[in-house]
Amino acid sequence: MLPVKGVENIDTAELKQMVRKKGKQFIDVRTPGEYKMHHIKQFKNIPLQQLAAKSNQLNPEKETVLICQSGMRSMQAARILKKAGFTKLINVKGGMNTWRP
Repeated sequence: MLPVKGVENIDTAELKQMVRKKGKQFIDVRTPGEYKMHHIKQFKNIPLQQLAAKSNQLNPEKETVLICQSGMRSMQAARILKKAGFTKLINVKGGMNTWRP
């Protein structure tokens, strides 16, 4: 999958520093079942299939960090939010597969 223009890609080491900061939106686009099994507490679960419909619940002005299992669905999520007018999007490369608390 091609990177989305204007979307920053970070790894989980960078994410560890970021989750401590206030003022960001953290969105996990995996299914509720995947989220329930293992997630990062700062992340809100909005499954990819529901993201377009629920994007109005998010602030398009805030930095929005997206994660999934591997980084593919979160990249799709970045495309959806970019079309919805979000400008500060960050995708976590490798997703939860590479997260080590």
